[in-house]
Formats: sequence, structure tokens, C-alpha cells
Amino acid sequence: MALASTSQNSTNHNGKALSVLIVSTLAFTVCFMVWMMFGVIGIPIKKALNLNATEFGLLTATPVLTGSLIRVPLGIWTDRFGGRIVMTILMAITVPAIWLMAYATEYWHFLTIGLFVGLAGGSFSVGTPYVARWFPKNRQGFAMGVYGAGNSGAAVNKFVAPALVVGFGWAMVPQVYAAVMLGAVLLFWFFSASDPAHLVPSTVKFSDQLKALKDPAVLKYCQYYSIVFGGYVALSLWMVQYYVGEYGLDIRVAALLAACFSLPGGVLRAIGGWLSDKYGAHSVTWWVMWVSWICLFLLSYPQTDFTITTINGATTFHIGLNVYAFTGLMFILGIAFAFGKASVFKYISDDYPKNIGTISGIVGLAGGLGGFVLPIAFGVLVDLTGIRSSAFMLMYGVVWVSLIWMYFTEVRRTDLLGPHGNAVPARA
Repeated sequence: MALASTSQNSTNHNGKALSVLIVSTLAFTVCFMVWMMFGVIGIPIKKALNLNATEFGLLTATPVLTGSLIRVPLGIWTDRFGGRIVMTILMAITVPAIWLMAYATEYWHFLTIGLFVGLAGGSFSVGTPYVARWFPKNRQGFAMGVYGAGNSGAAVNKFVAPALVVGFGWAMVPQVYAAVMLGAVLLFWFFSASDPAHLVPSTVKFSDQLKALKDPAVLKYCQYYSIVFGGYVALSLWMVQYYVGEYGLDIRVAALLAACFSLPGGVLRAIGGWLSDKYGAHSVTWWVMWVSWICLFLLSYPQTDFTITTINGATTFHIGLNVYAFTGLMFILGIAFAFGKASVFKYISDDYPKNIGTISGIVGLAGGLGGFVLPIAFGVLVDLTGIRSSAFMLMYGVVWVSLIWMYFTEVRRTDLLGPHGNAVPARA
């Protein structure tokens, strides 16, 4: 009788865990779609307000700022009060701001309202610990990867928003998104669940949870995430206008090609989680950084014409990526970033199983700040140099930092230690 009761309890728990994972992923997809809204509607707004590249970068990055800064407190509140109530309230309070965006007319209007719309981006640090605690340790990487696949909301935005812009004008986008967000709130509340056993004891102080900021390993994971997530967010916001400016494409075609980066960068995160469970967070992250380094090196090269003098006179050669090669490299980069986003959070679930909410909030904050700073830096570099590919040059340098840091703290340390953590004698 006891065995049957245990089996039934296990079945009920697994059913709730699956339901939580599905509705949380759908909710995060909607939140991310809203968070990336300016990546498309920013283009007609830029034209209407006559913005330069730096102003456009600030416009697209503003929602990312609040969505990043709120991540640490949201992660802590999730540990203390539970993901169901925190996620529901967070999504609900963004609905009025999304709707009001349709009535903005001045640049400062968009920046101010964008700060409130950006709260939707904080949903990541709520859903990650919320979902992870419903699954055993050996499946947490996969579960967090599935939830993180909600990043594909960036690609959904690129499919939906251009059609609305062309058919009805950019103001229709926030109106539709507000209705979608409201529907997501109701769906999440009715199909999610809570478990008091997942909450951090009330005896744990807020200051104790923030002590993780002094942990060097946490700072390292912040660096990794600033490129695999921050870079993903920044490029998702930047790529549509990049295609329009660099290759002269229509906004709908540009958005479709930009989705070749955003879609795998979101959907394949679940596979990255599975690979991290199987091969370890370090191995996956190491290869992610090297693949990203190669792609960004090639993407950094600007369109170039050079002339040499031959025996037959001057001959001019052109070097540069055509739209097909560029899109192919962006597709590979999107896959690498997807795997990297999952592997970084596998580090967290392995190293901080009792403090996932706080640590994921801190690391998520770093990644989000990367997504805020990078678009602005892209715009400044374009205004200063006139070279669009300077955006990839900057990201190439950030990846170098990650590779060097990982080599000295993980790769070299592993080489110097034996299988049981003992020092290996120096080779002659």
C-alpha cells in the first residue's frame, strides 16, 4: 500500500514538474519577445526621429538595462517566496507599459516606457531556479536548457513584428504584445504549481545571499555569460538594422535572415543543457568559446577593396562576406551561444545547488548588462569609425578575455592536477 502511494506521489510530482516546465518556457518566450521588441520597431522609430547609431543603440538597449538590474532581487525573491507568485506578478506589471508604448511620440517617451517594459527580461532569473528545483540534479541542466530555449522569443519577434509593422504600422506591435502578455499571465498562473520545500529557509539573511558577489568563480561565470547571453541579446537587437544597412535588404527579409541567428540561439539551448549534463559544463563552455572566437574573427573583417599594381596596370580586389556567408557564420555563432548559455548555468547548478536563485540572478545580471552595454558600444563604434563590422571586433575581444580566464583557472589547473587532485610532477 505504501509502495503504491509512493508511486502515485512520484507520478503527481513528475506531472507537475512537466507542467511547470512547459508553461514557464512559454511565459519566458513571451517575455523575451517583448524584451526584444525594439530590435524591429526601433528601425521605423529611428527613421521617424532621425536618430544616429548611438541613439539607436541606446533605444534598443534601454529595456535590457532594467531587465538586467532587477535580476538579482528577483532571484532572491524566488528563493524566498517561490517562482510561481514572483513570475505572475512580474509579467502582470509589464502589461500597461507595453500597451502605452504605442502612444509614445518623443525619444524620451520611448526611453522611459522602455525601462518599464524591460522588467520582462528579469523573468529569466525567476524561471531558472523555479524550474530547476522540480528536477533531480542529473536532469537540471536539460530542464534549465529547455526553459532557456524561451530565448527563441527573439526569433518569434522577428517573424511577428515585421509583418505587423508593414501591415499596420509599428504602433500595432506593442498593442498586440500587451494582449499576448496578458494571456501568458493567465496561462502561467493556472497551469503552474508551487512547492514549499523549494523555498530557502527564512533564517537565511538577504546579506548572506549577496555574499556570493565576492566569490571569484561567480565573477568568472559572469564573464562567460556576458558574451554568450549578453552577446546574443545585443546581436538580436542589432542584426535587423545591420542587414538593412550593410546589404540594403527590406525589413522583412532582414528580420528573416536575422532569425537564423536568434532561433538556434534560443531553441538549441536545451541540447546545450543535455550536453552539459553528459560531458560537463567545462568541456562544453571551452568549445563554445573557441567556435565563437573563430566566427567572430571572420565576421570582424570589413568590406574591403584594395588595389595593387601589376604589369598590366592597376587591379582592384574585393574582400568581404556576402550575405550568404555572413548568415551562415551567424547561424553557427547562434548555436555556439545557445550551448554556452546552458553550460554556464550547469556550472551554477553543480556548484551552488542550494543558492541557485541568487547566483543565477547575479550571473543573469552580468549577462543582461552585457546586452545593455554592447548595443550602445556598437553604435558608438559605428559613429566613430564608420565600420559596421566593428561590433564583431569588440565581441571578438571579449571572447579572448573569456578564453584566457578559462585557460588559467580551469584548463591549466586541470593539466597540473592528477586524477585525484594531486599535483603532477613537472615534465623535463
